[in-house]
Amino acid sequence: MDIITGKILKLNNWQDGKSIGLAKEAGNQMVANGMERDAALTTLEAVRANPGNYLADTLLADLAREILRQNKNDEPSEDILREAPLPFPIWGTEQIDPEAIKQMENAMRLPVTVTGALMPDAHVGYGLPIGGVLATENVVIPYAVGVDIACRMRLSLYEVSPILIGQKKGMFENSLWDETAFGMGAAWKGSKRAQHEVLDDDAWYATRQLKTLKDTAMNQLGTSGTGNHFVEWGSFTLHEPMFGLKAGEYLALLSHSGSRGVGAKIADRFSKVAREKHPDLDPSVKHLAWLTLDSEDGQEYWLSMELAGRFASANHYIIHKRVAAVVGLKEMAAVENHHNFAWREQLADGREVIVHRKGATPAGRGVFGVIPGSMGDAGYVVRGRGVSESLESASHGAGRRMSRRTAVNSISKRERDDYLKERGVTLLGGGIDESPQAYKAIDEVITAQRDLVDVIGKFTPRIVRMADEPGDS
Repeated sequence: MDIITGKILKLNNWQDGKSIGLAKEAGNQMVANGMERDAALTTLEAVRANPGNYLADTLLADLAREILRQNKNDEPSEDILREAPLPFPIWGTEQIDPEAIKQMENAMRLPVTVTGALMPDAHVGYGLPIGGVLATENVVIPYAVGVDIACRMRLSLYEVSPILIGQKKGMFENSLWDETAFGMGAAWKGSKRAQHEVLDDDAWYATRQLKTLKDTAMNQLGTSGTGNHFVEWGSFTLHEPMFGLKAGEYLALLSHSGSRGVGAKIADRFSKVAREKHPDLDPSVKHLAWLTLDSEDGQEYWLSMELAGRFASANHYIIHKRVAAVVGLKEMAAVENHHNFAWREQLADGREVIVHRKGATPAGRGVFGVIPGSMGDAGYVVRGRGVSESLESASHGAGRRMSRRTAVNSISKRERDDYLKERGVTLLGGGIDESPQAYKAIDEVITAQRDLVDVIGKFTPRIVRMADEPGDS
């Protein structure tokens, strides 16, 4: 058996130190497992080039971490803001709170910012406004991703008429009452706990935190959060033949939720780590502290974020599968996308950047997305046009026009319920803070971004399930 020696590794430009010992140990284990020596050396080179890709590999994780530690730049990072923000385009300016624009301007003063854009659903958030799109160079900003990592939309289409909802309304209502769980502590127990391959993902064992979060994932798989999260039955008008379906009216199921407690705890931990690394950052952008992707912390966050994305996708899959099974429907097509995420992308000039979309939807050329309205208003399936100025993005919804507190203090239950009744919407749960009147007009938001997306279908809600919230009486 050809073994890998320290001499061989040095001939391949490995430097003396802990990493060469770990490389030799891992390489010889791969050879012992039946891999050719040259193939093992090639694998070791891949680890050296992209150590973050191997943090979940039980054999190569220790080597990957050591390489990240050695590659760490010990020079102090530049935390001084630009004197003036970089310019950025805004869609739907007249619909956006000036404070949200100011937040975006602050983000554009970060020394790590490359470019950005603001979508028409924008409103004030923590650090980066909701609807903000921010591109950075080789760093990730946990709070520019957000607390609910990979918050996601999924629309399922069924090859039956939406008239069925009215004919068997009780059955459809019960499917939402019985097969969904909402709220901060929502979890399934016993035989109701879901099974999905995401729970077997090796990444759950890649970091100490993720190991502790697997139980949370097992309990919360197939559940929804609070606030604007929902699962709703409705009718969908498909404007053109697509997804193997003819243009026409279909029964549809639409959901909005994210990575639940898993994403929240990842966001909390790494936001604190980022702030600790940048204690001198101006208070106006303290929530936008970043982690370099050359660091162990940065790579751990990236791995955790991507796992949260897979978990959020599985979450929606389970919800749709359970709810549809109760009413005996088989999904014919689905459209899904997530926001509150960061992607490695290329700008039009070829530069690789990290694009954060906090409450913004990917809208690359030909990419499908879902842009919902409110509990009482339509949502739309769109196809991206790939506009580079928007960083190939669009809005993630209608966007709030008033805060939750303002909504609770200014909208009565009767006003909300009359609005829903006029539109034939039945609400199961839901708080006053999520009243349709608290949101911008979705049609105006869609109009403001007609150059970014093409509308290919319209969803009209009929039965809406949301979490019970304070202020609903």
